[in-house]
Amino acid sequence: MGQLAQQRSGFRSAFGVPEFRALWAAEALSQIGDQLARVALAVLVYARTNSAALAALTIALSYTPSFLGSALLSSLADRFPRREVMIVCDLVSASLVVVMALPGMHLGVVCVAMAGVALVGGPFRSARLALLPEVLEGESYVAGLAVRSITIQSAQLLGFAAGGVVVALINPYVALALDACTFIASALLVRFGVPYRPAPQNPHARRPFWSSSVHGARVIGSIPGLPALYVLGMLAGLYIGPEGLASPWVAEMGETTKTVGLVMGAPAAGLVVGAWLITKFVPAETRMRLVGPLAGLAGATLMLCAFSPGLWTVLVILFVSGIFTGYQVLVGASFGMSTPADSRAQVMGLLNSGVLTAQGVGVLLAGILADLVGVSLTVAIAGALGALIAIPAAMAWSKATAAPQPVPGG
Repeated sequence: MGQLAQQRSGFRSAFGVPEFRALWAAEALSQIGDQLARVALAVLVYARTNSAALAALTIALSYTPSFLGSALLSSLADRFPRREVMIVCDLVSASLVVVMALPGMHLGVVCVAMAGVALVGGPFRSARLALLPEVLEGESYVAGLAVRSITIQSAQLLGFAAGGVVVALINPYVALALDACTFIASALLVRFGVPYRPAPQNPHARRPFWSSSVHGARVIGSIPGLPALYVLGMLAGLYIGPEGLASPWVAEMGETTKTVGLVMGAPAAGLVVGAWLITKFVPAETRMRLVGPLAGLAGATLMLCAFSPGLWTVLVILFVSGIFTGYQVLVGASFGMSTPADSRAQVMGLLNSGVLTAQGVGVLLAGILADLVGVSLTVAIAGALGALIAIPAAMAWSKATAAPQPVPGG
């Protein structure tokens, strides 16, 4: 009973640390600003070009370069003080968004600037994730990661629900200027809310960036269970189909475009609830053993879409699947606690870049398959494939967690 009470106080204890509050507020501001910027850019580009393809390309540029930033530049946070890496990334992003906010700026420059913002977002996130185990410990650390996941998903939900309305009220250029302000505010919060820590003692600091990425992959492979956990994390690429196929799925169900946001937001809403439930109520000694089963259940739930249900049933299915997808919080927690301090940022960057790649490829392949067999069946097939892949990965992870766990690197 005492352990459960301690576990339920994890959220309170995390927010009781001023340093965590500063890190959380900084990322929350950036997430909200980014959602505004994406909507603003889509509106701006479409208004100036009347091209849906170019508007979609602009949105893609707000995500895709994050892969390179996470994979190749995350080692910056293992070579330099992590607080300083976050501040520099924020200031570079603010400068690039200011360029985008200038009326009449050439669209080519806007696209390059958007790609630059996404690129530096990679090392920012890796630095923050690598810093978190030094700020929080035990239950507070897991709760802190859950709060981060809930914040990101809530920002996306807010963007789906209100982004277009806000941009319409204040115009795209003002929205971009607000995004620049969120980056500046984030930099100030980190500068004055997070104490200085020197860079970790890193014998690999002088390696080329590509070599650092290879070293990070070797670190993952050397820690029992992490390769299997990495595979379970990559299942996000199979479970993202409903978000990428929301528009054609709504049309397939005979619903209006007003319901697209509901389909896109249901999995995110479920993940928010799932992350909270797992962190709040599942005992710590049981939690990590549930990662594999939850990953499989997230896919198995989507298999119900093979029966071509109506909108409200689909929303329930996606919400429940999203709850099971809350296991992703545990994936991040295990990576953060298991990897040595001098490689933690690079390893977290590889995890982030892997998820981004899986999601990008997953949406592309799902779109191709949906043209052949329909959206409902495509989502069901993706769920079945995820459930099948989860079985051997879950068995490997279960075998690794049955053995004594590695001591987290300092």
